[in-house]
Parts: sequence; C-alpha cells; structure tokens
Amino acid sequence: MSDYDNQNIFAKILRGEIPNDTVFENAQTLAFRDIEPQRPTHVLVIPKGPYRTWHDFARDGSTSEHSAFVEAVAAVTEAEEVESGGYRLVVNNGDDGNQEVPHLHMHVFGGANCGPMLKRQS
Repeated sequence: MSDYDNQNIFAKILRGEIPNDTVFENAQTLAFRDIEPQRPTHVLVIPKGPYRTWHDFARDGSTSEHSAFVEAVAAVTEAEEVESGGYRLVVNNGDDGNQEVPHLHMHVFGGANCGPMLKRQS
C-alpha cells in the first residue's frame, strides 16, 4: 500500500476529530455530505481503511470492504433519491487525477444535470 497520511482530513473525520453530516455508514464505509457541494446531492463515500487511491483499495482491500463500499454507494443514491433521475460517480486519483485528499473517496453527484464528460484537450 502506498504511504498513507493518517493526519488527512478524512482520517480525522473517521476518528471523530472533525464532525461530518453522515448520510450512510456501515462497518467498513462512511458516506457524508461534501462541505462545498457542486450539485444538490454531493456526497463523499470513503472506506474506513487506510487506502490512499482506488488502486490501493482495489489491490489491498478485502472482498468485504469492496462489497461494503458498493453497498454504501447504492444506499446513498437511494437515500438521496437520485437513482431514478441519474447521477455521476467520480474518483480522482493522484496528482494527474487532481486528488485533493490522500484518502480514497468517491463523489456521488446528483439532483441536477452533471454536464458533459471531460473534453479532449489539444
């Protein structure tokens, strides 16, 4: 697993040092509202384990952690009532992916049109 910074903001949220607006929680994941929402629904889903990127999680996470993460995403889309209208899932990885917090997190956007996908740059 790549180096994990246990002082990142999501690690502090998981330890209860920073409050959050929880949308869903199970034994292995936490989902909470983004403090700077970009759509009416903007929820972050994070594993409770120390995974920095999607690659770390995919490679080193257990089957039960993977299942719990997928369950959490489904629970969020149902709780936020965005599954029928559609939603977007985004995971940013590393510097080129513009990852801002070094703890794996998936953005769940919904409640309004999310716009087109990225356009090719020249």
